[in-house]
Formats: sequence, structure tokens, C-alpha cells
Amino acid sequence: MKASYIDYQDTKRFPAGLLRYLQQDPSLDRFYDYEPEFDGFEKLLRDKKVNANRQVLVKVLREQYAGMQSPLAASVSQQIDLLSQENTFTISTGHQLNLFTGPLYFIYKIATAIKLAQELKNKFPDKNFVPVYWMATEDHDFEEINHTYIAGKKISWEAKSSGATGRLATETIPEALKSYQGMLGASPNALQLSSWMMEAYEQHSNLAAATRYLVHKLFEGHGLVILDADHPELKKQFSEIMITDIIEQNSFKLISETNQQLKKTGIEAPVNPREINFFYLDEQLRERIVFEEGTYRVLNTEIEFTETELRSQIQNHPEKFSPNVVMRPLYQEQILPNLAYIGGGAEILYWLELKSSFEYYKLDFPILILRNSAQLLDARSAHQVHRLGLQPKYLFQPLDALKKAWILENSRHKLSLLQEKESFKALFEQIKEQARLIDQTLVPSTEAIEVRLNKALQNLEKKLLQAEKRNHEEAMVQLEKLQFAIFHQGELQERSENFGLYFAQAGPAFIDQLIAAFNPLDFKFTVFTLSK
Repeated sequence: MKASYIDYQDTKRFPAGLLRYLQQDPSLDRFYDYEPEFDGFEKLLRDKKVNANRQVLVKVLREQYAGMQSPLAASVSQQIDLLSQENTFTISTGHQLNLFTGPLYFIYKIATAIKLAQELKNKFPDKNFVPVYWMATEDHDFEEINHTYIAGKKISWEAKSSGATGRLATETIPEALKSYQGMLGASPNALQLSSWMMEAYEQHSNLAAATRYLVHKLFEGHGLVILDADHPELKKQFSEIMITDIIEQNSFKLISETNQQLKKTGIEAPVNPREINFFYLDEQLRERIVFEEGTYRVLNTEIEFTETELRSQIQNHPEKFSPNVVMRPLYQEQILPNLAYIGGGAEILYWLELKSSFEYYKLDFPILILRNSAQLLDARSAHQVHRLGLQPKYLFQPLDALKKAWILENSRHKLSLLQEKESFKALFEQIKEQARLIDQTLVPSTEAIEVRLNKALQNLEKKLLQAEKRNHEEAMVQLEKLQFAIFHQGELQERSENFGLYFAQAGPAFIDQLIAAFNPLDFKFTVFTLSK
């Protein structure tokens, strides 16, 4: 794969607030602690206070990997051992347990975390940096994870679901897997991936275990550590914060105030906190906790607690309490020796809401790194881009703008009347001055004529452009087909298309090349052109 890079703003696909963060807009300084650059990491390493119990973390990871139906890769085992050392830190990313890994950006997130860990090791050789994939096993939005797209075809997992998705049985997945395997083809790489998929979903009883196995197989050579935080010994470390926040509702107050401050800078907060930001978790159950009439209740159930009972339940059974989207980041930083979080654009913006909560609970706020984004151009599309002489950034423009940019760059004729309009403007300034000297009342009439003639020039310019488009009708059709092939229903490829066909073509080298090409601290959008 050959990589080229463009500015995120040139894609026209990322929110203005995110671009401001990447550009280190001073108005956003108060919403984070350390800049997303090497200097920021140097400062954080100097200041870092690790809250995590390293021994418990290593013990839990060993236990979780022991249940995997495959020998643990030596590179991963070494990484887990390193986590017990005081000079080892994590670079984390997290995501839902999407079927067959879901969209491409799932792979991009993890690749970014791995690459950043490598770059930090080169920059700070006396420290160790372990990339961690935090499995969002406690999420319960089945409709978001039960499908994927491969070659634009939707493949769905039909099943009844309730409770945390990580605990869902995998016994009904093989039917969807057959459809997926049929799309992969029969190349050696396709058969290898197909085999891993079968081992993941047929030899592991729940979605969390299956996902760990599959992701481990894809990234085992890069030392990725996979964590399921749905564990009583890990949640025990977070129990005091859970009790305090449920009873005092501190995060609700602090984040609500921060959201008002963000709004004043022009950023609408993507997530709004609740008074209580925890769920009650049990087999086949994950429901919100609410405080009503002096009692803590679990919605849609008969379960309720007094304050004393709630404290006792959290202390004795912390695994029955599950943080929501605004508390999960604090839980992460409590149990990991973490330096950075790799997230998508919306994630970065909602993390900016959380700094005051981190300060209140005396947790270090990690450095926020936008995951690498990419567009994969197959050989046919890459050939068309080359033949049409397109710059990569033009691909992301709306179709009309794309056509106009191509025409202006490739026409042998002069289509812009900008110079003429400037001359026209200067001429009318002279005419208006002449009219003013003769009779002041003639000036409005002169200005009205100028407006009409200027509009006529604009219309003429449009006609010149339209005529030249007709002269290049074949190229215009090719541009339409090219953009349709590249963007699925108008959205970025990475937000829908699965990685499967690309892995079937290139095998593990596909992931190796992603990691090699990504530059986590450069903040550029990557365009890959693929060979046949």
C-alpha cells in the first residue's frame, strides 16, 4: 500500500471543535492538561501518579487470557509482565464488540495505539509503553454491534439480546459467519481469516471471549494487550468513586457546568450526564439506577436499595455496577497506568467534558489522541485517480465541487473571470466618481447598473464552466462513478466497510502496513492506494 496524507480539514468530514483541538486552540486549554505531542508526554511522565494496582491488573489479565482457546503469544505475555514494573505505562483505546470487528476504524484505532506505543518507546527508551484494547463488554446496545458491511453488503447477526453484550452467547453467530466467509473468497489469506473467525465464534462461549481471541490473532505480533474490565477485582478499585458519585452526583454537576463552558467556546457537548451515571448489571440485565423518593431503584425491575444497602452492595459486589459513557473513562484511568487515550472525533470531544471530574477524584487526565483515519483506494479506483490527475484532497469534496475543481485544473481555457471582474470593479469606481461630480443623485443608479452587470458576468462564468463540463462529459461521468465507489452512502469508508476483503488480499501485511504508515502525533488523514 502506498500512503499519502492530507489535512483533516480538507476532508470536510470532521467537526470544527475537533479541528480546533488538533490545532491547539487556546480557548480549549482549560479542558485538558497535556498537549497531544511529545512535549506533552514528557510533562505527563514527569507528573504521572499511578492509581492502578499493578499486581491485580496483571493477575486479572493472566486469568482472562487463560480462558482463551489458544496459546498466549510470547510478545503479549511479555507485555503483561511489563505492566508490573513502575516504568511501564499503557496507551489505551476502547470500542464495542462489533461483529467480525465491525467497521474499518475498529482496526485503525488499535493500529494507532500500537504505533504510538512504538514511537514513545523510541522517544523515551528508559520507559515501556503497552498498547491496550479495552473491550466495551458492558455495553448493551446490540443494534449497534450486530452487523457489518463487506463489499457494501450488510451481514447481520439475528439474536435476542439483553444485558451486557460481552456476556451474549455466540451460538447463533455461525449463520452470519457463513455469509461473511462466502464474501471473503478462497485465497490463502481469506482461508486463514475464515479459520480464525470460526475458532473465535465457535470455540468461545460468549462475545467477549470470542472478540478477545479474534483481536489477539490479528494483532498478536504487535504486543497488544486486551482487557475486559467487567471483573470484580478491577471494579473493587473503583468502588469508592462509584459510591461517592452515585450518592453525591458530583459528575452530573461538574460535567453539566463544563458543558456550559464548552458551549461558550462554540462547542456543543456530544454527551449529557445523568444524575446517576451507573447501571445495575446482572445476568441478562443492565438497567439504569435512579434516585426516586429517597430510594435507589433499578429501572424496569423490582430492585431497590436504601443508601446503606447501596453502599454495602457496591462494597461487596462491585461487579454488579457498570459505569456509563461519562464514568467509564474515570474507571479506565483508575485501573490502568495510562498515559493516552486513542479515540474517534466524537470521543475526543466528550472527553473534553470530563476534566473537572478527573480533578475532583484526583485522577490524572490522559493525553487525548485522535485515532488515525484512512481511505483505502482499490487498484481500479487508484488507477482512475491517477488517470484523472486528481489530488487526493479533492476526492472528499461534494460532487459538484469535485467536478469544478477538476475542470479548473485541467481545462485548456480560461474559465475564471476574476481578473475581468476586478477590472470591471475598478472601472465602475471611476464611473461612480465621475457621476458623483456631475450629480450626486446619479450614484445609486450607477451602483444598480454595476450590480446587474456583475451578476451577468457571474452567470457568464457559470455558463463557461458548464460548457466546459459538457466538453469533458466522459471525465465527469468517471468522477461520479469514482466518488460512488469510494464513499458508501456518502460517508467515509472507514465508518461502514469491514477490513475482511483487504486482509484476504494482503494478509497480516495489511495490518503491518497500516501501523507503519500511521503517524499518531502528526494528525493527518491517510489515503492508501492498493496494488492488485
